[in-house]
Amino acid sequence: MTALKEKVARLRQAYAPHEHRPLGGYLAAMGTYAGVTAGIAGLVKATGRPVPERPAPADVVLLAIATHKLSRLLSKDAVTSPLRAPFTRYDKPIGSGEVMEQVRDQGSSTRHAIGELLSCPFCLAVWVATGLTGGLVLAPRLTRLVATALTAVAASDFLQMAYAVAQQAAEGGDHDED
Repeated sequence: MTALKEKVARLRQAYAPHEHRPLGGYLAAMGTYAGVTAGIAGLVKATGRPVPERPAPADVVLLAIATHKLSRLLSKDAVTSPLRAPFTRYDKPIGSGEVMEQVRDQGSSTRHAIGELLSCPFCLAVWVATGLTGGLVLAPRLTRLVATALTAVAASDFLQMAYAVAQQAAEGGDHDED
């Protein structure tokens, strides 16, 4: 066992000699993701739900927009910061109700990896898309309803931003947005 630990320590040092990279935490996150994915697949098989040969293009678009919105909501929204607080530290507001956070380096490599996952909308999107895709097979009506609401919120966000830009242009561009 000691020889394995030494090999892992050498690998970690060789991979990132000048920076702390929580490879063990990343491995735990990948294992968890694989377990969740296998669990969804097992549930699909156990329930006998049919898996579409090819997802409908409308579902792909719906889930893509819903994934974008839910990923940003979970990883950047000020209101969801209590979910990230054990793994991140508040840095600053970044506009439109979103915050920038830094990953906490204290504690385990797993805590660090979870902090990176929860504060990165691109990283979190893989998990969200997997959940929504599984939901589309296991509970299609409910998943489409939730995805529709998230898509409507995403569209509203873009309309709010377009409105603010148009309002600034109409008023000469020197006013703060509401």
